[in-house]
Amino acid sequence: MDRNQVIGFSLLAVLLIGYVMYNQHEQKVYSEKKHADSVAYAKAHPRPLIDSSKIITAANDTSAVADSATLALRSLQPPAYNGVAQTVTLENKKLSLQFSSKGAYPTAAFIKDYKTYRGKPLSLFSGKGNILSTVLPFDNGKSTADLYFSPVMRQEPNGDKTIDFTADLGGGKKVDIIYTLPADDYMMRCNIVLTGLPASALPLTWHTLVLPTEKDLPNERMSTQVYYRNKNKDHDYFTVATEEKSIDNTSNAGHWLGIRKQYFSSALISDDGFTKMESKFAYKQGDTTIAARNFASLEVPVKLAGTTGTAALRWYIGPNDYHTLRAYKIELDEMVPLGFGIMAFVKYINQWVIIPIFYFLASFVSNYAIIIMLMTIIIRLFLSFFTYKSYLSSAKMRVLKPELDELRAKIGDDQQKFGMEQMKLYRSAGVNPLGGCLPMLFQLPILLSIYYIFPSFIEFRQKSFLWADDLSTYDSILTFGFEIPFYGDHVSLFTLLMTASSLFLAIYNRNMTPQDPNNPMLKYMPYVFPIILMGVFNKMAAALTFYYTFSNLLSIAQQFIIQKYFINEKAIHAQLQENKTKPVVQSKWAAKLEEMQKLQADKAKVPPRKK
Repeated sequence: MDRNQVIGFSLLAVLLIGYVMYNQHEQKVYSEKKHADSVAYAKAHPRPLIDSSKIITAANDTSAVADSATLALRSLQPPAYNGVAQTVTLENKKLSLQFSSKGAYPTAAFIKDYKTYRGKPLSLFSGKGNILSTVLPFDNGKSTADLYFSPVMRQEPNGDKTIDFTADLGGGKKVDIIYTLPADDYMMRCNIVLTGLPASALPLTWHTLVLPTEKDLPNERMSTQVYYRNKNKDHDYFTVATEEKSIDNTSNAGHWLGIRKQYFSSALISDDGFTKMESKFAYKQGDTTIAARNFASLEVPVKLAGTTGTAALRWYIGPNDYHTLRAYKIELDEMVPLGFGIMAFVKYINQWVIIPIFYFLASFVSNYAIIIMLMTIIIRLFLSFFTYKSYLSSAKMRVLKPELDELRAKIGDDQQKFGMEQMKLYRSAGVNPLGGCLPMLFQLPILLSIYYIFPSFIEFRQKSFLWADDLSTYDSILTFGFEIPFYGDHVSLFTLLMTASSLFLAIYNRNMTPQDPNNPMLKYMPYVFPIILMGVFNKMAAALTFYYTFSNLLSIAQQFIIQKYFINEKAIHAQLQENKTKPVVQSKWAAKLEEMQKLQADKAKVPPRKK
């Protein structure tokens, strides 16, 4: 039994005397002010004095004894320990946040300008499992989640809205949790102000139950990740899984911790640096109501000013819009995946080429499918020089094919000798055998850049084109109702068109490029590869498969035009024959290659030693 209970039961006999008068007054006030908070109620309606004339009536009422005991205990507890939980809404042009006065934390967040795939209001999180709380240096570590706060709303002259949650702990001690939401922004400020509660740091508990918002929950979970940034600007992330994954960043001061969904994020930021950052992240197999669960333990420093200490936080709740996140200048834009791992270099192509072109076109074109087509044309024009060089090299190889066939018939099956003679022919004719491959390699980074950025572009979300109702997810013209291994449970028409155009392009290139009869695998690879990719891209965003389809069609048209109007094989043949009469200037690379071929040929001539 603690000190408050001892004092409460000691005063019980005295309180019983005035019960009747007190009870009548209390019931009248409660009926008039049943939704008022306990602190405001106590200030507006002080408890009456005990009336000794009512002691006999009170003694004969057993329920009065019980109620009096409860009231006695409550009267000795801090006001913040008793109250009625209320829901308070704080909103601006972009967000609508619902707070509970018990705990003073947001329990639901609605992003106004967006809807779920089903067309419902988009809530990033909602429900009792969403908590932001701290442990106070009071009453053996009291959690703010267990306290009742009195909310006071106000609007600032600049249009910002503030809600100040106050919990009176008695004895001049109190805690204020103040949220400020700018008039037109996704970034909310949160200050935890301690009065009479000295502390150098506050431990925080941040629990989030992330709700599904997109069409394909498995794909949404694959894109759901925890990102974090340290004060030394190091970044890292991990993806949600059925088995709980966790980070422990206690050895390095953290700057922010973000929970990234495919197109929306929630991030807690401490500009002073979290002195502790731990996070556990998972989802339950078969649970379709929650996309992911995150349980984070943080520690934020407290700045002291006399008897008052303040822990300052910022809280981003909004879309994964690249320009929006980048504008905060704390590298939140890292949560938009532009390229990572061994392909991290493509993020610079996205940052400096793809994204600027996209937003430039979006500034005057509203149809995103047209933007994709215009982007493809611009990229193709930019790469046209390399494309021409590749096709020109292929044309040179074609006109030399009769001479190569003669060499092959003359030399027979001696591949090493044929390779050396082939290199001599190329060198005398001034042909680079890699001339057709190297220009095409310059196009590969662009293809990879698009692969990373298009499924992450929130601008494609819920934008329709032809039969695709949402360019940010796969288009489906047929659903099987069952899963086909390595393919899926539906048919994506854009993926089929991408595959068909890739096969057509492979056939067209085969007819335009001389084939090596001694390497049959190369003969079939151009046809096998698109079939393999069909299963991979069947669940990809329609914007991505449409881009590749249109890019293939442009490649076919571009190749036809170049072959028809820009490449004259008779003139090329004449030029190659003329090159043979000129002195050969051998490059270092060609000399090295010829030397390696000679060494290989000499090695093959040496008979093996007898054992």
